[in-house]
Amino acid sequence: MKKLILGAATAALTLLSTALTAQAADLPQRAAPAPAPVMVYAYDWTGFYIGGNGGYGQNRACWGNINVGAVALASEGCNTKSGGMVGGQVGYRWQFGGAVFGVEAEYDWANMRATVPSQLALFNPGVYGGWTDNSKVNGVALFTGQIGYAWNAALLYVKGGAALVNNNSWIANSAGSSVVSASSTKFGGTIGVGLEYGFTPNWSARIEYDYLMMGNANNFYSLPAGAAALTNTISQNINMVTVGVNYKFGGPVVARY
Repeated sequence: MKKLILGAATAALTLLSTALTAQAADLPQRAAPAPAPVMVYAYDWTGFYIGGNGGYGQNRACWGNINVGAVALASEGCNTKSGGMVGGQVGYRWQFGGAVFGVEAEYDWANMRATVPSQLALFNPGVYGGWTDNSKVNGVALFTGQIGYAWNAALLYVKGGAALVNNNSWIANSAGSSVVSASSTKFGGTIGVGLEYGFTPNWSARIEYDYLMMGNANNFYSLPAGAAALTNTISQNINMVTVGVNYKFGGPVVARY
């Protein structure tokens, strides 16, 4: 009798367990937890920056008619010379979506000299034979606005504005010594294009090309007392290619989900 009761109980428990297992299988399963959102960091170009640059410039100078007193001689001609440049820049940028706007001031010390034979030899070849007209760019200042588009840490921009160039010009004798000289600061315009990349949240590197349109300027040379007045006109254009680095204050990268 006991064996019969024990067997019936065992069979009943087995059926109950099977039923509960089947019922649990029919219940809806709990969904797996959603993966954590992935953060994508966007470079922020907004902020004040300061930096340094260096490169090469090409100065093309054309001398107009040189005037000795009331006598106008022939046009002197043109020459192009290149030289090194080094300087710095400061600016501020605003970013709206992918669009970036900015203002910048830049100054570079320069060493670009252009030389052509002087037409004074036509005036008196015995005295002025072998003389040369010389022009040297000592420094360049740019005050520009920028507009560009950013692809995260890469920024392509164009710029334009005002340019100031400090020049020395002189006439040298056949031995290379300066006989008369003049200095001037010319005002003109500039346009340019640049590519900049932010390699840390605050540091970026750039390469830039600028074209300076300096127009014409009259030069009045310093002469000994009693000498005839000596003047000429120099037109000038400058090409600049520089590389540089900038440090941007504030404005960490922005996390986007």
